[in-house]
Amino acid sequence: MRRAGTVCALFALGVGGAAISANVMAADATTPLAKNSRVKAALQYLRDDDDRTLREQIEITQIPSPPFKEAVRAADFASRLRAAGLTDVSIDGTGNVIGKRPGRGRGPLLILSAHLDTVFPEGTQISVQQRDGRYQAPGIVDDSRGLVAVLSVLRAMELQRLQTVGDVWFVGTVGEEALGNLRGVKGLFQDHAGIDGFISVDGVDTPDDVASGRSEIINQATGSRRWEITFTGPGGHSFGNFGSPSAIHAMGRAIATISEIRTPAEPRTTFNVGEVSGGTGVTAIASEARMLVDMRSNSAQQLAALEKQILQAVEDAVRAENARWQSNEVRSEHKLLGDRPASTRATHPALVDAAVAAYREIGLAEPRLHFSSTDSNVPLGLGIPAATLSGGGVGDKAHSRDEWYQHVNAWQGPQVILLTTLRLAGIEGVSRPTLPDR
Repeated sequence: MRRAGTVCALFALGVGGAAISANVMAADATTPLAKNSRVKAALQYLRDDDDRTLREQIEITQIPSPPFKEAVRAADFASRLRAAGLTDVSIDGTGNVIGKRPGRGRGPLLILSAHLDTVFPEGTQISVQQRDGRYQAPGIVDDSRGLVAVLSVLRAMELQRLQTVGDVWFVGTVGEEALGNLRGVKGLFQDHAGIDGFISVDGVDTPDDVASGRSEIINQATGSRRWEITFTGPGGHSFGNFGSPSAIHAMGRAIATISEIRTPAEPRTTFNVGEVSGGTGVTAIASEARMLVDMRSNSAQQLAALEKQILQAVEDAVRAENARWQSNEVRSEHKLLGDRPASTRATHPALVDAAVAAYREIGLAEPRLHFSSTDSNVPLGLGIPAATLSGGGVGDKAHSRDEWYQHVNAWQGPQVILLTTLRLAGIEGVSRPTLPDR
């Protein structure tokens, strides 16, 4: 469990100034950065900023940001970056907010990011309610908490004049959720070839994490493929045209076959037919039917094998429906809606090492390394060091209207993020960057 008051342990490490020394300049992933007085003050600021981040979290949650309509929240986030001290803030052609904080020009480019969009459609009730010590609203965790953690880290760096060696960009991405298909982070890496490392701030500790006493770092990518599959046929009256093949019956045959597919427990591989539609009435033979299929795996090879099985099931279902009625009029079409790369490929360990060291430095248990599907999928798929970190606090029920958040030791999330960022980017006169400049 995350322990209150662990920041006090930092002060026991001693107070060090900003003077350059051979030992400090040789800092690696295990050297305590909090010996520096400005870093220590920045960590204390994050704790002092805790109430403000909660107010911001509530404010941002209540700004609608449904899929493909993130512009209002993007403008708000851009204004908050400027208020925190950045002067070079823009919104790119994809819709991402990018705030650039230059380093000394002798180090890597690190992205610190959270996503602007929510999974909820336009018109969803997003007013934050407080009940039994919890704050409840769609999107209160995912990813309003990530956005305010990024803002708090920026304020701490600005107020303590923590000049990094490498550049740090503070980013709000669009299109992380569902059919957004990671379009924001894909656009970011397409437009900027020089990115050396990527931190996504997404999610918080769950009750299970609290019970185990260990948080999670997501350093490997669960891949996904999402298909819209449409079946078409001749249609007709259910009595007068009986004997014509049905698009819905073909889809039913496909779903029945798909439901019997066996997938491995390791690497974890899953599938779901999540939405179906079609037909015009109970007395009409369906001329069209549609289903959305989600496939996920921690292995690119298993994901490809599963996709082949599911698409084959669709072909077999069309063939069987036509054969049943001695027809050739039922057909299927496939449209790829989402493609998130899976990656277990090892990247440079600097990023994960820096995050693990940050947990240790503020007195927390070493986190577990975990798979998930986040903005980090894209850089991980490109072989670029990346990880997804918690924004701080506790919550659950993400992607549901019952999503909730508890503001418990929440400052520790930004503290981990700050120390990770500083170690990777380096601090002028204090430490060299541990993130390689590719």
